[in-house]
Amino acid sequence: MSIIIALLVFFVIVVLHEFGHFIIAKLSGIRVNQFAVGMGPVLLKKQKGETEYSLRLLPIGGFCAMEGEDDDSSDPRAFNKKPVWKRMGVVVAGPVMNLILGFILILTTTLLDGQVATVKVSRFPVDENEVSVSSSEMSGLQVDDIFYSINGRRILTDTDLSYQLQTTDSDTMEVVVKRNGKKVTLPDVTFFNKATEGRLDFYIWAEKPNPWNVVQYSFLDTISVGRMIWSSLADLLSGKYGFHDLSGPVGIVTTIGEAASYGETFKQHLTSVLSLASFITVNVGIFNLLPIPALDGARLLFLVVEAIRRKPIPPEKEGMVHLAGMALLVTLMIVVTYQDIVRLIQG
Repeated sequence: MSIIIALLVFFVIVVLHEFGHFIIAKLSGIRVNQFAVGMGPVLLKKQKGETEYSLRLLPIGGFCAMEGEDDDSSDPRAFNKKPVWKRMGVVVAGPVMNLILGFILILTTTLLDGQVATVKVSRFPVDENEVSVSSSEMSGLQVDDIFYSINGRRILTDTDLSYQLQTTDSDTMEVVVKRNGKKVTLPDVTFFNKATEGRLDFYIWAEKPNPWNVVQYSFLDTISVGRMIWSSLADLLSGKYGFHDLSGPVGIVTTIGEAASYGETFKQHLTSVLSLASFITVNVGIFNLLPIPALDGARLLFLVVEAIRRKPIPPEKEGMVHLAGMALLVTLMIVVTYQDIVRLIQG
């Protein structure tokens, strides 16, 4: 069952990503030759008008093949014949669709939760004798303080709070809060719950949902998730996380299966899966914007160079760069998948 759910999540994310490229290309008057979901051998295909639609064996991606995208074409409706700004729009449309989907999923999970999390302290945990077990309270944090930043990182939603508390190595943190309408700096705050021995030693307020706070929270949390992904990539490059921390399709399927079994009710299962799906789709959108050959970010970079030079880079040279990048990405995918399988066998 978890495999079916995971494949459905991948299917929706890939289809919407490629649909973003497809619809903007169509609106820009660009000829689309192929629209494929999945990679590898064709399972099903159908020709409709000028476009061949296909479903392929491997659910690890997809593509929207446009006339003149990777070669020179004399067709007036070819990708390479359109103005640079239109081509930029087509390239970024895929990642943007992933970010929009992430926003919609976060909005949906917020409505399902029936409450909107804030970053305002509501109370601190106490022991059986009503004595505080919160180190952050002892460090100067107070009820009704609104988190503004932790170690210089702006706190937008509870996602930022969780990320900072989980990933910061130092015992003390510089915390800026809004207190009575003013910013107050607490230079040495220790987050430690003496009862649970974890860092979560405070509770935050939750609001009843209304159209304004649900949309506002969903928008800000989409930004928070995107920032978290960028920070994780930076940590990976800096060596804080290693290659063994990467996960591929097999690992993601396993994680989705775990998310689907979280909780006791269908609503809890659904909320857990949708929450993870929002993280995955935002991750796909952010990752595709990186300037890595074969990804949308690299294609956008070539278009920026073309706009500056006012002269396109020869398509065959750009195509070679993307081909090399695709080979490296496929190799990475194979290695990471092998690592996932070994991790799964070893438990």
